[in-house]
Amino acid sequence: MSATRRLIAVVLLVPSLAAVALWAFAWPAARTAPRELPLGVAGPPAAAAQLEKQLTRHEGAFEIHHYADGTAAREAVEDRTVYGAVVVTAEGSELLTASAASPLVAQLLQQTVARQAAASGAQVKTVDVVAAPAADPRGSALGASVLPLALAGIAAGAVVSLLGLRGVRAVIGLVGAAALVGLVAATLAHSWLGVLTGDWWAEAAVLGLSTLAVSAAVAGCAALLGTPGIGAVSFVVMFLGNPFSGAASAPRMLPEPVGAIGQWLPPGAGTTLLRSVSFFDGAAATGPALTLAWWAALGLGAVLLGAQLKPGPARAEPATEARQPALVA
Repeated sequence: MSATRRLIAVVLLVPSLAAVALWAFAWPAARTAPRELPLGVAGPPAAAAQLEKQLTRHEGAFEIHHYADGTAAREAVEDRTVYGAVVVTAEGSELLTASAASPLVAQLLQQTVARQAAASGAQVKTVDVVAAPAADPRGSALGASVLPLALAGIAAGAVVSLLGLRGVRAVIGLVGAAALVGLVAATLAHSWLGVLTGDWWAEAAVLGLSTLAVSAAVAGCAALLGTPGIGAVSFVVMFLGNPFSGAASAPRMLPEPVGAIGQWLPPGAGTTLLRSVSFFDGAAATGPALTLAWWAALGLGAVLLGAQLKPGPARAEPATEARQPALVA
């Protein structure tokens, strides 16, 4: 490629990447709003029906779940079936939230329900059933952890590929690096910063699995496609996985189908799994755990398959000893 063509490629490539980055990061943030957000309603049938009618005025905003009483509604919040619930009793209405699931959603529910209550002249008591940790009440630290874990996974996969590690050695390197990342990240986030409050070893496992899902995918694509595979997976993780993860808000707060796509990618699945393990005793952890496991398994399988399809150069055979001279008759 001539110097002029390289110059044109640089001039066109940089603005294109900037446009893609702005679209991926700014568009979901600018369109943040509740979309079929699971919300529970409990109480006498007449009062619950009236409340549901008021909530459905926000077309497409809430997905209403009905519960017999406040106890069932609280259990639904703790199980991550709903983000919150409104309980109507004879003494008044009570709003159950879970800021640990999403501080932004908890604030949104308080504003929405309080506004409706004020319009009808009633008061609503708010109860944070599963509160965010005091060290991170807005969930900023948890949201900020998505990018470092993604970068760590990309770096591990790229280093293993560029150093020429293949087959079993590459798998051992990827698993070992991810395990160490999980231990270091848990030490920083749980032991030092105090932004995670669950079981330490479970959190370390989740952080390590999130890293392995990315690094295995990078190394696996590199083993099958060569160096371009590193760039392809890095693009998907950085430009789609991070902004579509819903870490700063919630998947149901992102435009469709962005929220669903994000949960099928390692950053989104890892964030959801970390919230479940750290704040909800593992509730609703099966789905994101399987997503990360599939990414890791397919990536490691591709690493092994690539070693079989593209075997390394054969070693030179050692020189054989010279034949003994024939006996002279």
